[in-house]
Amino acid sequence: MDQSSDPKVSEPGKAIAKAPITKAPACTLVIFGAGGDLTKRLLMPALYNLALGALLDDSFRIVGVDHNPNTDAGWRQDLSDTMQSFTTDRTSEFHPTRIDPKAWGFIRERLSFRQGDFAAPETFSGLAGALTGNVIFYLAVSARFFGPIVDALGEAGLLKESDGAFRRVVIEKPFGSDLDSARALNARILKQGGENQFFRIDHFLGKETVQSILAIRFANGLLGPVWHRDHIDHVEISAAETIGVEARGAFYEPTGALRDMVPNHLFQLLCMVAMEAPATLDAEAVRDEKARLIQAVRPIQPKDAVRGQYAAGQEHGHAVPGYREEPNVAKDSRTETYVALKLSIDNPRWDVVPFYLRTGKRMAGRVTEIVLHIKPPAQSPFAGTGTAVAPDTLRFRIDPEQGLDIAMNAKRPGPRMDLGQVTAAFDYGDFFHETPSVGYETLLYDCMIGDATLFQRADSIESAWAAVDPVLEAWADAPVEPYAAGSAGPAGAEALLAHQGHRWLALGEG
Repeated sequence: MDQSSDPKVSEPGKAIAKAPITKAPACTLVIFGAGGDLTKRLLMPALYNLALGALLDDSFRIVGVDHNPNTDAGWRQDLSDTMQSFTTDRTSEFHPTRIDPKAWGFIRERLSFRQGDFAAPETFSGLAGALTGNVIFYLAVSARFFGPIVDALGEAGLLKESDGAFRRVVIEKPFGSDLDSARALNARILKQGGENQFFRIDHFLGKETVQSILAIRFANGLLGPVWHRDHIDHVEISAAETIGVEARGAFYEPTGALRDMVPNHLFQLLCMVAMEAPATLDAEAVRDEKARLIQAVRPIQPKDAVRGQYAAGQEHGHAVPGYREEPNVAKDSRTETYVALKLSIDNPRWDVVPFYLRTGKRMAGRVTEIVLHIKPPAQSPFAGTGTAVAPDTLRFRIDPEQGLDIAMNAKRPGPRMDLGQVTAAFDYGDFFHETPSVGYETLLYDCMIGDATLFQRADSIESAWAAVDPVLEAWADAPVEPYAAGSAGPAGAEALLAHQGHRWLALGEG
C-alpha cells in the first residue's frame, strides 16, 4: 500500500489535523506588581510570545499597578529595555536572538501604568471606574498581599460578573505556608468570588514536557500495562538547581525549600505521573483525578524527610559562598535549601511503591526529571549465570533538556551472551518544532479562555499541605544538615533511600 495515501499513517511528530488555535477573547490584564521581577522576566516575555503567535485580540490591553512611581512612557521604556537585554543574556529563561518589533510593538502600545498603594481603597475605586468587560487580575506580588488585594477587589465590585463578561484572578505561589494558612486563604478569597474565578498558578504546569506526560501515558497502549505497583519498583522526582538563593534571601529565609517547591511544583509532577486516567480532558475531570491522587498521599513522617543547607563550595570551578553568607540571610539560619522525602500513596495502583522527591539549590547539576524504576523480570534465564542484569528505567526529562529515555538490557556483540544497558532516547526537538517559551504562555492563554485544567484547585492545595504538615511541624526547631555547594546534597538523603536498598540516580544520569 502507498502509505502517503493512507490517512491512518502519519509522519513522526506530525500533528493530527485539527482546527487552528483561535485568538483569546478581548480582555484587560491588570498586573499588580508591575515593576517586579516576575512581570519583567516572565509575564512580558510570555505575552510577547502570545503576540508573536497572533493569539491576542486587537482589543487586548495591559494595566500595570505598582506602589513605586512611574508613567506610561516610563513603564513602556523600562520593559522595552529589559526585553532587549534578554537577547544578550544567556542565563535568562527567555533568550531570543532578537526581539520582533511588530510583536513587541503590539504589547508596548497596549501598556498603561497606574501608581497605587495595594492597601488603599482609592487604588481599587480608580480601577473600577476605568475597567469594563472581561478583566484578569494578576497578583505578581508578595504572598502577604494576596488576601488584602482580593478583599479590595471584591469590596470595589471589581469581581462582579455581568453581561457575559468574566472577572478572574491569577494567584501566584506560595499559596499559604502550611495547612491552616492555606485553608484560611482559600476561605478568604472565596468570600469574594466563585472557585471558577480564581486561577492558582504553577508555572511548572506550563512546560510542554510536563503536559506531555499525560499524552504519553494515556494516548499510548505500550506503557499502560507496566504503570502499576506490580511492575514499578520505585519512582524518583527531582528538581535540582545549580544556582543559590542569589538576592532572594529575604524571601527564602522564612520559606525554605519545602514550602517553596514541594506542595506545588513537585506534587504537580507527582500528579502527572501517578494520577488515574481522567474520563475526558475536561478541566474538572482532570482536576478531580489530581485531587484524588493528592488526597491519597499519606502524611509524610519526619523520619522520611531530610533537610539540608548548602555550605561554601565550588560551582563550575568557581568558589561560591554558603547559604549563611548570602545577603539577607541569618548567620545561624536553619532554613533548608535542600529537601528529600519518601512518600507513599494509599491506592490500589501505587500502594507499597515508594516515591522519592528531592529538590535543592547549589546542586551538582541543573535537572528536573521523573524516573520510574522497573522491577526485574519475575523469572529470567539470566538468573544465576553471573551476567549482570541492570534495572530498566523510564525517565522523563523536563528541564533543561526535554525528552524521554528508556534504559534496558541488550546483548553485547560477541560470541558470549553478555548484557549491556542501552538507552532509547526521544528528544522533542527531533520530532516537533519547539517555539521559545517561559512556561507562562499556555497558562495565560488558558486563563483568558477560561480553561482551568492546568491550575490548582482549593482542595488539591489543602491536601498537599496536609501531606507535608507533619514534617513542617517537626522541622520548626530542628537542625539542618550541611552539604557542599556543587555536590549531590546531604549524606542523609542517600541514607533515606539506602534503607530500602535504593539509591538516587546521579543528576542527569539515565
